Amino acid sequence: MIKEFLTFALPIFKTLSILILIVAYLVWLERKVAAKMQSRIGPYLVGKPHGLLQPLADALKLMLKDDSRPQNSDRLLFNFGPIWVMVVSLASFALLPFYFDNEMINTNLALMLFIAISSLIIIGIFIAGWSSNNKFALISVVRIIAQIISYEIPLIVSLLIPCILIGSLNFIEIIKYQSDFWFVFYPIIGQLTFIIFFISTLAEGNRIPFDLSEAESELVSGYTTEYSGIKFALFYLAEYVHLFGISVLASIIFFGGPSGPFINSNFLIILKALVFFTVILFVRWSFFRIRIDQLLKFNWNQLIPISFFLLLISCFIKYYKDFG
Repeated sequence: MIKEFLTFALPIFKTLSILILIVAYLVWLERKVAAKMQSRIGPYLVGKPHGLLQPLADALKLMLKDDSRPQNSDRLLFNFGPIWVMVVSLASFALLPFYFDNEMINTNLALMLFIAISSLIIIGIFIAGWSSNNKFALISVVRIIAQIISYEIPLIVSLLIPCILIGSLNFIEIIKYQSDFWFVFYPIIGQLTFIIFFISTLAEGNRIPFDLSEAESELVSGYTTEYSGIKFALFYLAEYVHLFGISVLASIIFFGGPSGPFINSNFLIILKALVFFTVILFVRWSFFRIRIDQLLKFNWNQLIPISFFLLLISCFIKYYKDFG
């Protein structure tokens, strides 16, 4: 009994440990990139000369901070929100072929399950904002719900287009299809689909220019305004876990996953995801924040029609290949 439990639990614990370590240093990477683009040094004191121990120091600081709660907030839901967001963010990795000595879950509906699990994050964010009994937090969750519901449509469509042309929703089959030819190089459709996916990722991950739920000049800190200590750390870490999950998904769907020009290795999944994540960082520190009405108009008037048009063309191409 104990042996079976350890056989099941140890690979999961190992994967989650490495995942959380990677995500912790993504925060360090973002601070370093931001500092470089703004002619600053960035973290350097803790773990000189490059501040490599800064993520650990930040985690320790947040764990030791006082855990406060607004007087009129809903205690149960207030505590449940950050836990839900963190658990769901980590659970989505069980479906990605991002593993160390274990395959996690391999199913023919892996992509659909990943999207379904990732969509549950919004429930925790809504609970956190509503239970805080704070006007800024409530406005924040109203914005983010409108934003995520809107941009999930082009995001899902941009993921379905490669799956239709490849003929599978299984990540392993998608990777095998791209062993010699990455989907991002598929003529015209591949590039346009990736652009739609990238824009939708910025909105889904709540990154500039689409970080309207955390607009500091308007909403203080958004739905996390009333959170501190370990609860705030869970929200902060979950955001990066979710964004890294989408980066891994991009490396699998558009860049062949472990397939490379010279070698095939699971390490390439992480490397491509880190490159994708770094591009997101450059976008964040290069553009300004747009208004909520501009955000929604751009999605419903431009992004969704273009994505559905590409989906229709992909269906015709697949039909012609199979029956033409």
